[in-house]
Amino acid sequence: MKKKVLFISSTGGHFSEMMQLKKIFDRYDYHIITEKTKSNQGLKKFYKKRISYLIYGSYSTPISFLLYPFRFGLNIIKSFYYYIKIRPKYIITTGTHTAVSMCYIGKLFGSKIIFIETFANSQSKTKSGKMVYPIADLFIVQWESMLNLYPKAVYGGWIY
Repeated sequence: MKKKVLFISSTGGHFSEMMQLKKIFDRYDYHIITEKTKSNQGLKKFYKKRISYLIYGSYSTPISFLLYPFRFGLNIIKSFYYYIKIRPKYIITTGTHTAVSMCYIGKLFGSKIIFIETFANSQSKTKSGKMVYPIADLFIVQWESMLNLYPKAVYGGWIY
């Protein structure tokens, strides 16, 4: 029986990094969660029931900044629903805010958390990295220099 693995990330670059792992998806009973945007809705055709979407949580404009707390709250509820539905043994994420609540929910229910810090940061911690680092069972960095910031991390090299 294949282990259940949840791959989760926000949209954009974090999702692009996560999708570098797609060559290992079929080794597992996998599921993908990301934010629902126009650019990734087409993935439903390819991944069918193996992909689910959270609410896009950008706060790049004044109006979206005001809506962000509500979207984030709804995403916590949706994350809890998806966690109960999927029941993953492992949660693998490349970040960011979309994945943090799922990691904490998973940790609460006994899932192993694997966090891959983004390739984009070689000298500073990300917000999601700071939040998930204390609970991660495996924390992977893509730059050796990041080991100075995350001493319990493992250097995994570039994901690309």
